[in-house]
Amino acid sequence: MVEYRDNVIKLLGSKRAEEIYAAVKDLPIIDYHCHLSPKEIFEDRPFDDIGGIWLAGDHYKWRLMRGYGVDEKYITGDASWEEKFEKFAEAVGYALGNPVKDWVAAELMFFFGITTPLNKDTAKEIREKANAVIKEKKISPRKLIEMANVEYIATTDDPCDSLEWHKKIREEGSLKATVVPTFRVDNLVNVTDTKYLDYIAKLSKASGMKIRNLDEFEKAVQNRLDFFVSNGCKFSDIGVPGFPSSVADYVDAKTIFSRLLDGVLLKEDEADSFKGYLYVFLAGEYEKRGIVMQMHLAVTRNSNELMTGLCGRDSGFDCVGDVIDTTRMTFLFNKMNKCGHMPETIIYTLNPSMYYTLITMIGAFRNVHLGVSWWFCDHKRGMRETFDRLSELGHICSMVGMLTDSRSFLSYTRHDYYRQCLCDFLADNSSERDGDAPTEVAKKLCYYNAKKLTEE
Repeated sequence: MVEYRDNVIKLLGSKRAEEIYAAVKDLPIIDYHCHLSPKEIFEDRPFDDIGGIWLAGDHYKWRLMRGYGVDEKYITGDASWEEKFEKFAEAVGYALGNPVKDWVAAELMFFFGITTPLNKDTAKEIREKANAVIKEKKISPRKLIEMANVEYIATTDDPCDSLEWHKKIREEGSLKATVVPTFRVDNLVNVTDTKYLDYIAKLSKASGMKIRNLDEFEKAVQNRLDFFVSNGCKFSDIGVPGFPSSVADYVDAKTIFSRLLDGVLLKEDEADSFKGYLYVFLAGEYEKRGIVMQMHLAVTRNSNELMTGLCGRDSGFDCVGDVIDTTRMTFLFNKMNKCGHMPETIIYTLNPSMYYTLITMIGAFRNVHLGVSWWFCDHKRGMRETFDRLSELGHICSMVGMLTDSRSFLSYTRHDYYRQCLCDFLADNSSERDGDAPTEVAKKLCYYNAKKLTEE
């Protein structure tokens, strides 16, 4: 994706950075955590409007528009794509310093060959040019995946999902990229949710097993996990608020789960310890199957209840959460480790003030890794901060590498954004005496570390 860098945005600050970048810019993309729809990938329907591609589900862009004061009608409302695009163009034109402005420039150049900056005055011209390219090239999800040289895509899927679209993609066989599911366990672990019993019923149906006690619950989870593995799953994930402070033993967990099934409202300490039990149980199942355990921490979900009710979940109303006490994580990982239940683990934090304690805690466990700068942190300064802290307190090569965490098929240019940021950091923190080390580190963090996890 070097084309757009020379025409629109340059993040490399030296000749040395340019040389390192040249060695990684064309490596394939391993997108091991995203929220793309496997149904859309299979159906591969051509897009008809740049507004739809950009604004149909990208909450990064929605938040930017809200921050500028755009009425919700032009964000998630019933305005036309033309109207929404014009409002977005005006907002992004004035969004100086926001990474969305850089991402937009990259996407326009790489996928559409447009180098004109997007703003309210150029909106009409750019939309017409982009839509002409969409029509001429029949731009579709698969075409965008192939243009971006994507090798591997791990979507985010509930344990009860049928995975029918993953199966169809695999059986149809024409897509070069591998598309596999991720075992996302939020609904399994969030035992205080008012609809938890409904979810247990759903799990029972999906697994074809009755769930009348903890043993049957665990067997149903194992059944679904085996099903995911048979469909290529290599990663799990969890992103529930908070973190358990204790772990129930089997006897107590069995009693608590029975109370849950009876519809009893759990006490706070009961819910906390049962979540801890589930974390350890799931980690053991992952370790047996070679599944990577991902944890997304320090996020507050659906802060604006009124707007979440109107627009739905994942509509841009989440925010950075409070710092999580890393002694809780140390306790839990120590428990997993002593039980032989410690899988490869990647921890992401949305609150960067956790870096010092989190990175040093991670360093106490061989196979636990710091996740790449996530969500509100995946801009140039945020990435630089992650690289700085990890290299100071741990080892830069322990990071797996970049992912999009995106619902947009145009987001793959963010991998190039990351690669430039990384190469600039490596150039600044090395000298000629280091020889090929900076280039080899860049290769690991841009491709080979992630590739290794998809193959183990």
